[in-house]
Amino acid sequence: MTELLAVITISILAAISPGPDFAMVTRNSLLLSRRAGVLTALGIGLGVLFHVTYTILGVGMLIQQSLLLFNSIKLAGAAYLIYLGIKMLRTKPSDTVETSSPAAASDFSALRVGFFTNALNPKTTIFIVSLFMQVVQPMTPLSVQIGYGAIISAAHILWFSLVALLFSSGSVRVRLLAVWHWIDWLFGGVLVGFGVLLATTNMSR
Repeated sequence: MTELLAVITISILAAISPGPDFAMVTRNSLLLSRRAGVLTALGIGLGVLFHVTYTILGVGMLIQQSLLLFNSIKLAGAAYLIYLGIKMLRTKPSDTVETSSPAAASDFSALRVGFFTNALNPKTTIFIVSLFMQVVQPMTPLSVQIGYGAIISAAHILWFSLVALLFSSGSVRVRLLAVWHWIDWLFGGVLVGFGVLLATTNMSR
């Protein structure tokens, strides 16, 4: 029971901490639609399951011990965030939401952005690997570990779906869409900043 409570508590704290996931869900909810925001949240949850899967399979230990592998993941994640940020920064004030949104695109686009934003985030790698190495006991049955993974994923999906619902609500969205290009530039700058920080910072594992 103590192990379960620890997993739930840490998962909630990890989900609500600010980062690229929050930026993408907020941005897609505001500028695209509530559906896009929720699908981005679902993609983030799938990204979490990706981290959980390779950790349970033992690859997490390899990542923890291999500086080269870890740095490769870190740089790939940084490059992806910078790429997304630059796309947002190239938004023109004269563009309309429909013509500039990469996705009025499709449901798959929102899902894909959520997945890759989380799956390529090395901080999520550190969180999941550390949780399973330090909190979950070695003798914990595989079925229970899979259940923990589902809980972590569900916590992220629930939190970011709530974020999507908040920022896509009529009163909030109508007011903010009036200055939506500034919002796109803001989130673009945030993502580029996250990417540069990620690429240049040595993170302890």
